[in-house]
Amino acid sequence: MSREEQSNPQNKSKSSEVIKLSCRFCGSTNVIKRGKRKTENRGKIQRYLCKDCDKRFVLDDGFFRMRNSTQKITYSLDAYFRGFSLRKLQENLDVFHRHNCHYSTILRWIRKYSLKVGKFVDELPVKNSQTISFDEVEMKTKGRKSWFIDVMDTRTRYMLSSGFFYSRGEKEFNEVLRLSKNKSTNETLRFETDGLNVYPRVLRKVYNYKKHSKKFTHKVTKSTDKSFNWKIERLHGSVRERTKIMRQFGSLHSAKAIMKGFEIYYNFCRKHQGIKCFPYELAIPDLKLGKNKWAELIKLASA
Repeated sequence: MSREEQSNPQNKSKSSEVIKLSCRFCGSTNVIKRGKRKTENRGKIQRYLCKDCDKRFVLDDGFFRMRNSTQKITYSLDAYFRGFSLRKLQENLDVFHRHNCHYSTILRWIRKYSLKVGKFVDELPVKNSQTISFDEVEMKTKGRKSWFIDVMDTRTRYMLSSGFFYSRGEKEFNEVLRLSKNKSTNETLRFETDGLNVYPRVLRKVYNYKKHSKKFTHKVTKSTDKSFNWKIERLHGSVRERTKIMRQFGSLHSAKAIMKGFEIYYNFCRKHQGIKCFPYELAIPDLKLGKNKWAELIKLASA
């Protein structure tokens, strides 16, 4: 231990934190700080040295090898899902950032981080209520009809799962509902849907639902009812508000990534007016995020 570390206990605690880091080449925890890497747009990045394999490296915080700053990338993600078009977002960045980027670069950020964070949040256990509501929204992809299918917990307003498909058959609903069931920590007993014929068959397969069982309740609403599945329809209003200016998606792969990003934005980055908080705060109370929720989620997904 150096004299500086002996005289300053704060430095000692910092060095102990560094030892817990692992080398990305050999996996050793015998690492120390060794200088900083100067970048044009991201400032100075801390470098580490592995004493076992004698290699230097930087930590992968989710923005490894990215040429733009964390703030710029996460701002682009948040602004896009709040309603900016790609070209308007490019113009906006040109005003406030010295080095602008092409709108296609922003789209690549959206696809990359939506899928990355999506894998992470899909594995988080959710404290759900006993009631879920699920439905679908019709959209267009390359001129073809396509469907955004989603499942929402009615108490927390948390979107449990979603998917984007070219059809809305039993296979597609089964995939989305199984993901929703795997996330849930509490048993689901009540279901709210519209009158689509596929719902009873899917419920029987996924939840072992029995029509005449007193344990389960399946509430079917019609478009003429005053309370027509209003909670999830309000969610779909937010979906349409964002997608109506797109006209259509260019590919199914891109649509899946973008709509996964919207699910993340809805659950973690948008305060719900009905519950006066973010849905994840009720559904995943142990998860603590700062103000820049996109940056926090990306770092957690990269850990």
